[in-house]
Amino acid sequence: MALEYESLNENVKKCQYAVRGELYLRASELQKEGKKIIFTNVGNPHALGQKPLTFPRQVVALCQAPFLLDDPNVGMIFPADAIARAKHYLSLTSGGLGAYSDSRGLPGVRKEVAEFIQRRDGYPSDPELIFLTDGASKGVMQILNCVIRGEGDGILVPVPQYPLYSATISLLGGSLVPYYLDESENWGLDVNNLRQSVAQARSQGISVRAMVIINPGNPTGQCLSEANLREILRFCYSEKLVLLGDEVYQQNIYQDERPFISSKKVLMDMGSPFSKEVQLVSFHTVSKGYWGECGQRGGYFEMTNIPPRVVEEIYKVASIALSPNVSAQIFMGLMVSPPKPGDISYDQFARESKGILESLRRRARIMTDGFNSCKNVVCNFTEGAMYSFPQIRLPPGALQAAKQAGKVPDVFYCLKLLEATGISTVPGSGFGQKEGVFHLRTTILPAEEEMPEIMDSFKKFNDEFMTQYENSFGYSRI
Repeated sequence: MALEYESLNENVKKCQYAVRGELYLRASELQKEGKKIIFTNVGNPHALGQKPLTFPRQVVALCQAPFLLDDPNVGMIFPADAIARAKHYLSLTSGGLGAYSDSRGLPGVRKEVAEFIQRRDGYPSDPELIFLTDGASKGVMQILNCVIRGEGDGILVPVPQYPLYSATISLLGGSLVPYYLDESENWGLDVNNLRQSVAQARSQGISVRAMVIINPGNPTGQCLSEANLREILRFCYSEKLVLLGDEVYQQNIYQDERPFISSKKVLMDMGSPFSKEVQLVSFHTVSKGYWGECGQRGGYFEMTNIPPRVVEEIYKVASIALSPNVSAQIFMGLMVSPPKPGDISYDQFARESKGILESLRRRARIMTDGFNSCKNVVCNFTEGAMYSFPQIRLPPGALQAAKQAGKVPDVFYCLKLLEATGISTVPGSGFGQKEGVFHLRTTILPAEEEMPEIMDSFKKFNDEFMTQYENSFGYSRI
């Protein structure tokens, strides 16, 4: 038989995706048994109660059911600006939402994305260098597929990292080259560490071809400063690396000291030779921010300084899938071109989006303070994105118990937490971490009114766990 486990592609067996791994599967089993589970393992806002924004749903509803536009009473149910936008987007398609689009996405929507980027950064953007994708993840996979030629090709990835990168690199047969973020410096990035990582990889015969940054960070929640981004771009210039800028959390900023600045803006501000030569691919999505439309699967990537023949090859690969999801493309158009002041729907849209972001900012503080009140737990403030990544200082007794159970220590802790409280998290080992240091990742997405009870439940479990396994031999923290 061709399709037996033993004969599967080895790269498939190698790839791991902890966000939907052992903890998630156990949580699903417990849910089937009737236990209340709080799924904080994945950044899935609507699943945890976030309400969809009204205006984009109105527009897409009309696009999905265009016969409503012919109903004489449509104006009594939908605002005039939603009706106008639905007609606009339908006019961009070749036959409504049921028809394939160009493999790069609808030209009219790509133009709206380019205009958004130009407003954001102050520099022109070319719609021909923007591809719409089924979520940012598909775009990342497309680009890595073009970069990785075999196991001799390395991709610099931050550790801790979002396992999309480690899993995709494994699947494509490449080599992940880790660079460690400094937890004591609020998950900062040291360029000397980058140089060491590249030198070590090259000493092993690996050709480092690309570097990934996640800004704001997942799972670490930090925002890169402008100075840090300049250092990274200079490094990519000197090492001839393509920079992959995962910027999907750019709306999720919870402090005022370090606002989001795109890699492209910093690159263009640097001027020649950097702005003319550094290759950059930037990713964005409708799944995060105050939209949270994860299930719609809308995303884009923009290419900067990528040669035309390479763009043609990327287009060819995109064409194999025929077309990205057309309704998701309309969500993307609406995200980059929302209602403007003076529009009928503007006040409601502004009120809804501001309310979500302000609540997320409060939840980030509640969760950070909650973790830091727990025994043997330390947590940096979540500056951006949707996650907290506390360090759990596990006593030697817990390490021994985990070993006896055949579990990685933070997996052991997270399983005990799940069984006791119903809180489903992701162990830090799923993202990568320094040897002997343990973490977990949780989203800050549970409803604000439920957050104090969740943190009280976590604290009660954690402090009892620490007391149970404590002894006099110290802790796991380095």
